[in-house]
Amino acid sequence: FLAAADGLGSIAIDTTQLNMSVTDPTAWATAMNNLGMVPVGLAGQQLVTDSICVPGFDPSLSMMTGITPINPMIPGMGLVPPPPPTDVPVVKEIIHCKSCTLFPPNPNLPPPSTRERPPGCKTVFVGGLPENATEEIIQEVFEQCGDITAIRKSKKNFCHIRFAEEFMVDKAIYLSGYRMRLGSSTDKKDSGRLHVDFAQARDDFYEWECKQRMLAREERHRRKMEEDRLRPPSPPAIMHYSEHEAALLAEKLKDDSKFSEAITVLLTWIERGEVNRRSANQFYSMVQSANSHVRRLMNEKAAHEQEMEQAKESFKNALTGILTQFEQIVAVFNASTRQKAWDHFSKAQRKNIDIWRKHSEELRNAHSEQLMGIRREEEMEMSDDDSGDNPSKKLRVDDSALAAQAYALKEENDSLRWQLDAYRNEVELLKQEKGQLFRTEESLTKDQQLQFLQQTMQGMQQQLLSIQEELNNKKSELEQAKEEQTHTQAMLKVLQEQLKSAKELAEINGHDESQANEINVLTVALVNQDREKNSEKRSPGLKSEKEALLIGIISTFLHVHPFGANIEYLWSYMQQLDSRISANEIEMLLMRLPRMFKQEFTGVGATLEKRWKFCAFEGIKTI
Repeated sequence: FLAAADGLGSIAIDTTQLNMSVTDPTAWATAMNNLGMVPVGLAGQQLVTDSICVPGFDPSLSMMTGITPINPMIPGMGLVPPPPPTDVPVVKEIIHCKSCTLFPPNPNLPPPSTRERPPGCKTVFVGGLPENATEEIIQEVFEQCGDITAIRKSKKNFCHIRFAEEFMVDKAIYLSGYRMRLGSSTDKKDSGRLHVDFAQARDDFYEWECKQRMLAREERHRRKMEEDRLRPPSPPAIMHYSEHEAALLAEKLKDDSKFSEAITVLLTWIERGEVNRRSANQFYSMVQSANSHVRRLMNEKAAHEQEMEQAKESFKNALTGILTQFEQIVAVFNASTRQKAWDHFSKAQRKNIDIWRKHSEELRNAHSEQLMGIRREEEMEMSDDDSGDNPSKKLRVDDSALAAQAYALKEENDSLRWQLDAYRNEVELLKQEKGQLFRTEESLTKDQQLQFLQQTMQGMQQQLLSIQEELNNKKSELEQAKEEQTHTQAMLKVLQEQLKSAKELAEINGHDESQANEINVLTVALVNQDREKNSEKRSPGLKSEKEALLIGIISTFLHVHPFGANIEYLWSYMQQLDSRISANEIEMLLMRLPRMFKQEFTGVGATLEKRWKFCAFEGIKTI
């Protein structure tokens, strides 16, 4: 037969099993009619020789059954041959066994249905067996599919067959739908239609689970081996602290090539808690050695930044040269497109020249934009450097100098404190070593040393107190400078906004440049006046009773607005009382009293807004 299931091997058929009587064609026709097969007139051929078959075998029997018999003499012919091509219809044939015969189902009927295959299935269910079928006959039929490990036959017409491997189940499923007849008997108890399906067995599932667990173990082992292979080597073990190891580590800390390894060991020792009173000085010297590398690292960073600037400069020069060559190439293409030379080129040459010209212009424009972007960045950096000439920049420089000086004093203070602690530790160690000994000459010298150390400690304490007073004075000067800076910056921002609005009004009203110059002169005068006022360390007095009245009204208004109010809102309220007052006058009055009114910014981006708040209750505490 020509059809087979996927992945099935061939199983040879013993030629000695072909002992069925085929002398009576009428019996064959009756058997086919009982099986529900309609004879079809297909041309057949004699595949089995007369020496094997019974004498008088009719070769035209295949025409009556419509199924070509198998030729057992072909070498390698088996029960289940390889699968046919997909475009060839599946046609099953008669299978002859020693004790029975299997007739194929009607090819026009749909294929038999099967259940979902359980994982690791090695057991099949066989139903529709003849009533007189024995285990020997069942084993004879199904052992051709593979090695059978067990057959469990029921009293009814079904059984369960367990094979040795999973692929043998597919061969057994191929026999589903065949009609089985024992010998040549036509008795109903000797025939039945086989139904072969997958069976779910606990043994199969257990073996499948064991196999999956074994595969999982192998996969985990493979992954572990791969991780061990790719894992970086462990860092070297850090030695324990001792005076000898500390001396070696101090030498390593001074060496630039061994600094990274040595600083790791120092960090580990400090985290382990190796620092005590006896070893504090040694650890302090090592920490000081580590701090000495800060300047070296900063110099390395500056060198790398200089190399980066040189690389940028070389890149810009190279880009300029490339852009010059692009300009020359574009000039050549433009000269070629002029009529004097353009007329002598063919149509294809003109097309290529035009394409090349457009491509070169695109590349030239892209490189030109890149070069312009680099130049714009350089101009922005230069403008940032030039902006340091304004007063706020000077104040910032002064603040940075004061901060650096304060930081240096703080470091010196810490150094003296550490030395004082070291001396105290030495004094306590000397006291412990002294113990309960008698006062001998040696003890007297120790007392003298102790007195000398105490005097030294008192002198250092006095020096420490003077340094702390100087540090507090510097801090107070720094805070005053910061307050003056913030006030000056706020005044400068307000005057810049007023100058901008005044210029816009001058342009709208058609004033000439002389009025704008007068406004600028007035602004500069106001800035200088404000600086002179800020230089005085006292608040200016009120000029008139009107200003005192305005301050009282504004304080009352801002007091009932705890979140503050902008200058426009405040001016609209004041205009209801005095229509001649302007927003500029109100803002100048508020800026003159920084301890009563403060300005804050609220919002983000486009919603940024300046608001004034009443802060006299907070300012009176600082006076």
